This record gives sequence, structure tokens and C-alpha cells, in this order.
Amino acid sequence: MSVMLTPQTTSPLKVGSNIQLKDILKTLPRECFQKNRYKAWASVTFSVVMVSLSYGAIALAPWFLLPFAWFFAGTALTGFFVLAHDCGHRSFAQRRWVNDLVGHLLMLPLLYPFHSWRLLHNQHHTHTNKLELDNAWEPYEPEFYASLPKLVQRGYQVFRGPLWWLASVIHWAGLHFDLSQFQPKDRQKVKLSIAAVAIFAAIAFPLLIATTGIWGLVKFWLLPWLAYHFWLSTFTLVHHTAPDIPFHKANEWNAVQAQLSGTVHCDYPRWIESLCHDINVHIPHHISTAIPSYNLRIAYASLQQNWSPYLYECRFSWPLLQKITRQCNLHNPADNCYQTFREFHTGR
Repeated sequence: MSVMLTPQTTSPLKVGSNIQLKDILKTLPRECFQKNRYKAWASVTFSVVMVSLSYGAIALAPWFLLPFAWFFAGTALTGFFVLAHDCGHRSFAQRRWVNDLVGHLLMLPLLYPFHSWRLLHNQHHTHTNKLELDNAWEPYEPEFYASLPKLVQRGYQVFRGPLWWLASVIHWAGLHFDLSQFQPKDRQKVKLSIAAVAIFAAIAFPLLIATTGIWGLVKFWLLPWLAYHFWLSTFTLVHHTAPDIPFHKANEWNAVQAQLSGTVHCDYPRWIESLCHDINVHIPHHISTAIPSYNLRIAYASLQQNWSPYLYECRFSWPLLQKITRQCNLHNPADNCYQTFREFHTGR
């Protein structure tokens, strides 16, 4: 029976050191890894239709329904990101140039440089839950947090706590436009992606302002974009955070423990899962990035059948987010993985 991450979390199950990722991969059905061009392009069509409908809703909705339309649009735009995510892992199409082209096009409205994200995201998969190397949602350790200026500490408290849903904006702005984050051999591709985003913004934003005014830019782009970042931040946080899921130093890190038991499966309302192409079915994606999004459920059913004792599962809820943001603040393995800000500052 799988471990359920409810507000009363059970103790984590340890993965035996004799288990390797190849052992898990052998148990997955071969069909999990098969690309299907019809399913791939049907997913794109579905997301384009949903995003179009959401913008129609924004245009036509009375003011009191606009928050719902913005949230719908942001959720649909997250579908764009998930499909670009497949492109970044080369699991969308057989040809690399198709993956790159579709990935760029889908990420343009999000202002995400495709190659910048692809390269940094691959680092996350290589070093999942590895301290000092995982760049997706690595928690600070108490010693490092204590060395920071008070203002920076406060900022970390806010974005690790009540404003968790804006953390991906900081990640987007702080890493993906900085060429120093990339190896010299990759910088030309990164520059190409940044240039594509810059050209899109230079055309789309003035055109939107000219036709709808500043409020139009806020209404049709900024607020749906923030709703998209709500989901990007939330998915990333929930995928890899629980009071008893540890991060490890490189010399203590185990790939199977990180990818199989250090990644969380979370059930969301079905309409969210549909719009976001099952990105919440995240454990098989960490077992192999070659699995397309439309095959994640097949792969997860196999993992449940063969590796159930090692799986972490939860259901999305406000209490779950409160538990994570209030308890999973500073990573301290000596203190049951995490320490709260209050415990740190009071010395408890």
C-alpha cells in the first residue's frame, strides 16, 4: 500500500541500496516509451483550443467573473508549458527540430526561453533532491540561511511560505536569462531562445497596449501569466516536498531513492489534470524522461503494481499546501528533514 502524504504524514520508506533505476525501468511496459504523433498533436490542439476559449472568456466575462477566467487561462497556459516540457525532453516528436520548434512556439506566450529552460531542467533531473545541485526547489540549510543578511532571510521566508506561488517567477527571472548559468557550448542556443522571447515581447506587448491599453496588457497577459506561475510553483513544490522527504549531499545521494521515493504523486481535480496533461503524475517522469505525457498514467499504473511500497501519494488540498509551506522551511536532516523558521529563530 502506498504511503499517503496526508496532514498526518507517515514515516518514509527507504529504498534498498541494491535496487537500481534499470531494475525499475525493466518493469515498465514498452508502450510507455512509444511516441504517438496523433496523441502528441491532439494534445497541442486541445491546449490551443482551451487557451483560445479562456481568452474568449476573459474578453466577454463581466468584471466579477474575471478572476475565474484568469485562473482558467493560467491553467490552460500551463498545458502549453507541459507540452513544451515534453519537447525539452525530446519525448514529443522523433525529430529534434520539431521538438525545438514546437517547444519555442509554446513557450513564447510564457516568455520562457526554451533552450534555457531545457538545459537547466535537465540538471534538475540529473540531481533530483541533491543539495547544492538541484536547481528546481532546493531548500536552504540552517547554516546557510543564518549566513544571509536579514533582508534576504525575510525574502526567503516569504517565497518559501505565503508567496510560494511566485517562487517560479524568481526562478524564471534569476536563472534563464543569465548566460553564466550555461556551458559555453550551449550559449548560442540559449541566446537564440532569449532572442525569440525578446522579439515576441517587442511585438506582442506594444500591439496589445495599442489595441487594448495598459489594462489590456494586465488583463490579457499579466494576470493569466501569474495564474500559470501559480501552477508552475505549486506543481514544483508539491512534486518534491514533504516533511519526511530528504535532500542529500552528493556523497550520500541515491538515484532510486530520489527519483522513486523522493518524488510525489499528487491527485488534483480532473479538469486541472486534463488541462495540464497529467504533469501531476510525476514519479514515472523521474524514472524516465523519455515517457511522453500521454503515457504517464500507464507507467504509473505499472509502478503502483510493482513498486507500491516506495511511492508517495497525496491529494491536492489547502491543508496540504499549509503543511508544506509552514513546516518545510529549512532542510535539517538532523531534525527529521525539515525545521520551521519559528523553530530556527527560537532555537527549539
